[in-house]
Amino acid sequence: MKFIDEAEVHVRAGDGGRGCVSFLREKYKPHGGPNGGDGGDGGNVVFVVDPGLTTLLDFKFQPRVQAGRGEHGRGKEQYGKRGEDRLVRVPPGTLVTDVETGEQIADLRIPHERCIVAHGGRGGRGNAHFATPTNQAPRYAQPGTPGEDKRLRLELHLMADVGLVGYPNAGKSTLIAAVSAARPRIADYPFTTLVPHLGVVRFDEDSSFVLADIPGLIEGAHRGRGLGDRFLRHVSRTTLLIHLLDISGLSGRDPMADFDAINAELRAFDAALATKPQIVVANKLDLQEARERYPELRTRFAQRGIALWGISAATREGVAALMREAGRRWQALRKESAAGTAPPIADPASLSGEALREERE
Repeated sequence: MKFIDEAEVHVRAGDGGRGCVSFLREKYKPHGGPNGGDGGDGGNVVFVVDPGLTTLLDFKFQPRVQAGRGEHGRGKEQYGKRGEDRLVRVPPGTLVTDVETGEQIADLRIPHERCIVAHGGRGGRGNAHFATPTNQAPRYAQPGTPGEDKRLRLELHLMADVGLVGYPNAGKSTLIAAVSAARPRIADYPFTTLVPHLGVVRFDEDSSFVLADIPGLIEGAHRGRGLGDRFLRHVSRTTLLIHLLDISGLSGRDPMADFDAINAELRAFDAALATKPQIVVANKLDLQEARERYPELRTRFAQRGIALWGISAATREGVAALMREAGRRWQALRKESAAGTAPPIADPASLSGEALREERE
């Protein structure tokens, strides 16, 4: 399935039915009076959040959505039937904006949440409503009003709890494949990952979180370099970021410089992204060069007050402990008090010998 995270759709609600001009004609009732019924209201266009959807692909094949119109009123005070609502399924995290006005109509996050994005027209009243003592035979009725007609822009912001960020080939796809059922494409060239991936990570017996892997960032991403800022919005809803660094030296870059460059890109795209709590992780410890560089890098990060975790996503060394820490941190952030004291990130050096043996096993 193609991953589509932006779409435009033309929605039109149903028109209201017109009222009826009619007079009662029955035997022995020569002056029966007006009995025209009202027209029915038009149907609404309603967006419904479907937790089973992860893309806006359907809108590429169905760019126009229309609800049913209301029936016209009839004689004998018969009211027209209301037009049918048009229910449209959208994935969680869909942001709906009016193209013409730029107004944000809805931010749909909760499963099965509903939002009317276009209201149907009102049905017109029949002539039975307009009879007065001085006008006992009105020969007019109201027309129905048209339904709302809008062009909407849909943007998908993935609903993930924890986001993976880092340079291309830092090992993000390998990590999410190691800890979840997600199966992204993995290869040793830049920009192997072309679309975001979501995986559910279970970090203890009864707790789990959703992890998002987005395509690698490079310097200048907020201006459109590489894959640009197209996917940065998918980590905007996350509570915690895991910042993955390639410390193998094979890229020829300095991991500290990579760390600063990615944070600068997050800040340039959205200042709120740069303030999100991060767990900084050195990857590829299965390589001898990386293992030799790790102590020195850990000292450099410690001088900034940052705990540097060391893992190998390929061999899964240290991965389980990292996921438990990410789960603990995520849970603590969700329950954070109004005072805003964020829970500290554990220093991997503080892990007991028993925990370390568990990781090696």
